[in-house]
Amino acid sequence: MAQSAYADSAAYDGSRHSQGQETVPFPTAKGSLKVFLLHGNLDIWVKEAKTLPNMDIVHRSLSDIFGRFSVKSSPNGEDHNPHKITSDPYVTISVSSAVIARTFVISNSENPVWMQHFYVPVAHHAAEVHFVVKDSDIVGSQIIGAVGIPVEQIYSGSIVEGTFPILNGSGKPCRPGAVLTLSIQYTPVEKVSLYQFGVGAGPEYTGVPGTYFPLRTGSKVTLYQDAHVNDGSLPNLNLDNGIQFEHGKCWHDIFQAISQARRLIYITGWSVFHNVRLVRDAGNSTEFTLGHLLKTKSQEGVRVLLLVWDDPTSRSILGFRTDGVMQTHDEETRRFFKHSSVQVLLCPRSAGKGHSWIKQQEVGTIYTHHQKTVIVDADAGHYKRKIIAFVGGLDLCAGRYDTPQHALFKTLQTVHQDDYHNPNFMGSTIGCPREPWHDLHCRIDGPAVYDILTNFGERWLKASKPRGLKKLKHSFDDSLLKIERIPDIIQMADASCLNENNPEAWHVQVFRSIDSTSVKGFPKDSKDATSKNLVCGKNILIDMSIHTAYVKAIRAAQHFIYIENQYFLGSSYNWASHKDLGANNLIPMEIALKIVNKIKAKERFAAYIVVPMWPEGVPTSTPTQRILFWQNKTMQMMYEMIYKALQEVGLENQYHPQDYLNFFCLGNREEEVDTSNAGNQPAANTPQALALKNRRFMIYVHSKGMIVDDEYVIIGSANINQRSMEGTRDTEIAMGAYQPHHTWARKHSSPHGQIYGYRMSLWAEHTGVVEECFNQPESVECVRRVRSMGEFNWREFAADQTTEMKGHLLKYPVQVERTGKVRPVPGCETFPDVGGNIVGTFTAIQENLTI
Repeated sequence: MAQSAYADSAAYDGSRHSQGQETVPFPTAKGSLKVFLLHGNLDIWVKEAKTLPNMDIVHRSLSDIFGRFSVKSSPNGEDHNPHKITSDPYVTISVSSAVIARTFVISNSENPVWMQHFYVPVAHHAAEVHFVVKDSDIVGSQIIGAVGIPVEQIYSGSIVEGTFPILNGSGKPCRPGAVLTLSIQYTPVEKVSLYQFGVGAGPEYTGVPGTYFPLRTGSKVTLYQDAHVNDGSLPNLNLDNGIQFEHGKCWHDIFQAISQARRLIYITGWSVFHNVRLVRDAGNSTEFTLGHLLKTKSQEGVRVLLLVWDDPTSRSILGFRTDGVMQTHDEETRRFFKHSSVQVLLCPRSAGKGHSWIKQQEVGTIYTHHQKTVIVDADAGHYKRKIIAFVGGLDLCAGRYDTPQHALFKTLQTVHQDDYHNPNFMGSTIGCPREPWHDLHCRIDGPAVYDILTNFGERWLKASKPRGLKKLKHSFDDSLLKIERIPDIIQMADASCLNENNPEAWHVQVFRSIDSTSVKGFPKDSKDATSKNLVCGKNILIDMSIHTAYVKAIRAAQHFIYIENQYFLGSSYNWASHKDLGANNLIPMEIALKIVNKIKAKERFAAYIVVPMWPEGVPTSTPTQRILFWQNKTMQMMYEMIYKALQEVGLENQYHPQDYLNFFCLGNREEEVDTSNAGNQPAANTPQALALKNRRFMIYVHSKGMIVDDEYVIIGSANINQRSMEGTRDTEIAMGAYQPHHTWARKHSSPHGQIYGYRMSLWAEHTGVVEECFNQPESVECVRRVRSMGEFNWREFAADQTTEMKGHLLKYPVQVERTGKVRPVPGCETFPDVGGNIVGTFTAIQENLTI
């Protein structure tokens, strides 16, 4: 089975947690080569190398001084030469200096045999595909030599295979006879049938290929917007087959599901706060906190397990407590459950074995466990229980409860009285607007839930593994229930809840960004990685299936893409500058190329992307400004590509790049109705004082979702940045789903199933209206109408006079010129009230935090 996604966790500088830049420091071809756009898939075999030089002479000398070291083993436990220390070779494959794949390391071998297969998506301008042979060291790695395959040789689709000399900086073989045997074949997107018909018309569609978890059929999915939707607050939306879209009540449903659990409650979170109240709507409000609910269920005999990210900046040692930079309340929650039968594992983000102390500190400090899932058993009828799960962007913690109205001030004395959240201000926030919170979440009932349960089990077993002095104890963790031994719990094979002939049935697939340092159950032998569709990093195996799913969905899109995400940056290898940043995820480039190809085919296509006005935090701070700078570089690249495509077909005067691609944010403004806090004003001219005076603030977009053609939806915890997509940084989980009876291929027209209803409900929330043109989001009429709404709402938001805003959708406040140039809006270069350059500021520091 081919390795499905591009991977390298080792850049040329030895970083084990960088998707990777591989700048070959010497030419691998004579003369200049023609640059081509590779947009499709590369089918690659890295077979073997012969006669490699010994790069470990220094290590051998140290061994002679300090005594013989224990010899490193190859991945399958065999020593190639137990009496000789020599190179530990592996191969990275790069295009346009971006690493797209890498082999496993073979220890102590000058004649390594990999026989490793890769099937890699590419969207790069390049003259060569580089195969760089490297020697893995304890700290970093050394380049042994490289092979360059000119793109011109593979562009026609021909297979290039053979044995090639491995060259060094002098242009000669790195050692006489040193060669690499490989094969490579390129297939452009237009020749891959998987990308031509969306999700397909029938049972022959088997989901996103090359992933850890397969497509599961016969499920039921509920889609949620925000933590709660009050009855009657959003318009009724008619779907096919006489059905109306139901606006779900996410936290209410989670509360009910936990309350009704009889066997197990498993929760993962970036943050889980025991003191949060899940149900607050009028008539159903309860003072029962999440912590008390979980304690009660545990006392009833339910197995309650919490797997929460351990924020390294929050500590409780000998009575000294620090809350932590991220205010996750992890230590608080642990203390609350300490003397109960609720089990809480605070799980640090670990770099694992074989990594330097510096790299371990970087991973443990910068990266997080970001998954958000709730897994419970539920009534299945006939005295049976089933497993259901909630997945998405909502953590069960402070500041997340909100409704589509996204109040700033009106709820400060009611539902948000004990839940004020606005980390964008420094200093007193008395009387200031809260930060409204917009998010996407879902509930799954059916076979795919058992994959989410598998994820929890793999993570729990890894996190609960004894460390340090605990290893001396002969104990094991048996906290996880063996559900296969519980006869009243339905197993996966019998978990289908809807027949395939039911028009409301769903097909669901689970995706992750995670590596073997965070799960137990990945193959121990790196050679077995491809059988599980995992990719190789240095000393780790990686599941990158969320990125794989996004790329596949974008390539298969035929009409439009709608994205809501907390971040949007990537494809830095194609930026005009900072190409070596390492934010190499393909998503922005794929969207831009989709639009470019549609323009060249004289077909309509539209992409709508909703992001926060700025990343949460002080907008003038260096990290926030850097993220905004990268975001602007991403926008710039995409708009310039679209303009060049319009120019190429002679439509640059008829259409604007924004007739195809638009960025939005969300904001709200409230007229003053309560002056009770007039005597407790914050200091004058501070951001909070200005926000209070002008009665406005952004609505924080924390969503992590995408809708394609009203037939396919991805919802999860993953942002569109390198942290979330790489697999070796933040751990993530997502689901991709569709209704087989509601697809373009099945209906030969726009589907009006649950996904259509979900998008229309989100648009109604953001715009305050439902208009006929919303039914054809790819049309230029719809694009221009939605953009005009966003422009009107931005003017209301930025105006000196305070008005009650009816719509929250704001055009992102940058000026996009007809030529695709993205500039600050004249007179509005900084965010209202809070400051900070809207297009960001570049600061020349090297770090991985902001990408």
